Amino acid sequence: MTTPESPTDAMSPALARAEAALRLLSGVPVALDVAVRQLARGGGVYAWWAGPAVFPELPGRANEHDPSMRMLYLGRAGNLRGRILRNHLRRSGSSTLRRTLAGLLLSEGYRTTFTDRVVLVPEDEARLTAWMHANLWLTWAQDAEPVSVEATLVRRLHPPLNVSGVDREHVQQAVVDAKAAYNRSTSS
Repeated sequence: MTTPESPTDAMSPALARAEAALRLLSGVPVALDVAVRQLARGGGVYAWWAGPAVFPELPGRANEHDPSMRMLYLGRAGNLRGRILRNHLRRSGSSTLRRTLAGLLLSEGYRTTFTDRVVLVPEDEARLTAWMHANLWLTWAQDAEPVSVEATLVRRLHPPLNVSGVDREHVQQAVVDAKAAYNRSTSS
């Protein structure tokens, strides 16, 4: 009988990749202006972090290196740089994270319109991006097959802004309600 050298020696390759990604995602969150210059074009998973004053009613896993930060959302991308820059930091129509944030911030006067779906008006797309730069931080881990890594980590960590893939008992009703409010909110 052999004894594994490390905990990952006894794990399946998929679980070992998820553990390796979690170690990187649990690193020190990076400010968005720095992160956008460092993000690779390869695939991987990413986590959005915020301080306690941002959506204080929502739980979230504390960051190991900065316990004042908590994980809000975990996602995957075939191209990390493209996903963060072109989707999450620009267009609510193609970003579940942006639509969720906008729904949670509707009381601050965010306005929407309907194209082929509900989207923020251009001025509020820019305002949400500025809000994200002021309030959110990012960590990421490259992985050639991020789908299974994301699924494993979302089930395990249940970030509060994730609804899909989270066990029902961990889904945050405030987030579900905010998404519904956003979808009903068209101004024109």
